[in-house]
Amino acid sequence: QVQLVESGGGLVQAGVSLRLSCAASGRTSSDYVMGWFRQAPGKEREFVAAISRAGGVTRYGDSVKGRFTISRDNAKNAVYLQMNSLKPEDTAVYYCAASSKVVATSRQMYDYWGQGTQVTVSS
Repeated sequence: QVQLVESGGGLVQAGVSLRLSCAASGRTSSDYVMGWFRQAPGKEREFVAAISRAGGVTRYGDSVKGRFTISRDNAKNAVYLQMNSLKPEDTAVYYCAASSKVVATSRQMYDYWGQGTQVTVSS
């Protein structure tokens, strides 16, 4: 098992950058594909980004391509989401997730989830 704790959320203005972190404990995070999802009020949980175990493969949701970057530091058991040029529509709770399977965009492929961190972007 792996436990995931997100941090780095907050209230920011549109156009600025923010970096989210996800700390993993338990089994080493390098055993897992890692992903970020987000959920806005009244909406489905949406795929944001994913990264392979060694970090060589990444995937992004269409709404964040070119603005967000996922990375990982397996020595620190950590995953990051660098968010640039934030927009009000990026407002959501952001969740870190771990998958024992392949890099995937479907939340059903992920086995473990953090509690989430709130990101609010004001216009």
